[in-house]
Amino acid sequence: MRMKSAILINPGLLEINSKSDIPEPGPGEVVVKVRAALTCGTDLKAYLRGHPKIPLPSPLGHEFAGDIHSLADDVRGFSKGEPVMAVHSAPCGECSFCTRGLENLCKSLMDEKVLGAYAQYIKLPARIVKQNLYKKPDVLSYKEAAMLEPLACVVHGLNVLKDISYETVLIIGAGPVGLLFLMLLKMRGKRVIVAGRGELRLAMARELGADAVMDASLDTMAWSTMEATDGLGVDLVIEATGKREVWEATPGLVRPGGTVLLFGGTAPGESVCFDPARLHYDEIKLYGAFHFTPADVREAYVILSGGKLDVKKLITGEYPLDRLMESFDELIAGRGIKFAIIP
Repeated sequence: MRMKSAILINPGLLEINSKSDIPEPGPGEVVVKVRAALTCGTDLKAYLRGHPKIPLPSPLGHEFAGDIHSLADDVRGFSKGEPVMAVHSAPCGECSFCTRGLENLCKSLMDEKVLGAYAQYIKLPARIVKQNLYKKPDVLSYKEAAMLEPLACVVHGLNVLKDISYETVLIIGAGPVGLLFLMLLKMRGKRVIVAGRGELRLAMARELGADAVMDASLDTMAWSTMEATDGLGVDLVIEATGKREVWEATPGLVRPGGTVLLFGGTAPGESVCFDPARLHYDEIKLYGAFHFTPADVREAYVILSGGKLDVKKLITGEYPLDRLMESFDELIAGRGIKFAIIP
């Protein structure tokens, strides 16, 4: 039998076709009938400019939830028809990075990832089934359950900072990732300022509890941040735009001794420059964060299952798979945060 799926042929060229067969599970594998997939900034960037980790042509989409369509005989703990939620990768557990506890940097992680959530079915390899597949609780809709992957990334970003003390945070970027950071930080009792673009997203930041919001203009952001912190600067800046010029501005927004989390990925081949005097004499700490570990995924699952975050507020609307491009157009125009794609 055939299924519908979205294939990114080249940047700017996306096709919805029915040429693919419904996959069959191999040893340890599960095939999921996708009930909801979510748009993501990574998918949008891949569509607009390509992505170094997505060779083309390629299936697209990696945030999803659904029902088990079929599973291998050796899979334990799951059954056909069961609602599930998952992420699109899992570490090998054997390489030099995995054995050092750096599972998010696993040598084969990106080579073995699964794309293709913008489809009617998706096959999960054994390593994902074993480590990062969960039963969907009844309290979560499929759309909310599909938030597992982006929330796991945000959880990982904050776990990178587990030994850092901070109370006041500036998030630059009011897209889905920035707003998830906001929700998680407010849940943890932090004071949060959000800098972003677009009234829709800034209004959502206010609704989600931001203590202050501001336009993310480089000309005014430093002044506005100092004004919001009585001239001190924030303890932590989270960069969630992936723009080179914003990366470069971040050390100027934290107090002496402050921390910067560089979370948004820049375009391939770009270089950034920082003022070494500021980094050295004011002891500014720069951290990078990428992807997630199985522990981060489990933590995100517990948070979602416990109803601690009202993530449905981040889903602007929904489209059928045949109209995926319309959802991308809405995001490009700034008229949405996330859209659910229903195959």
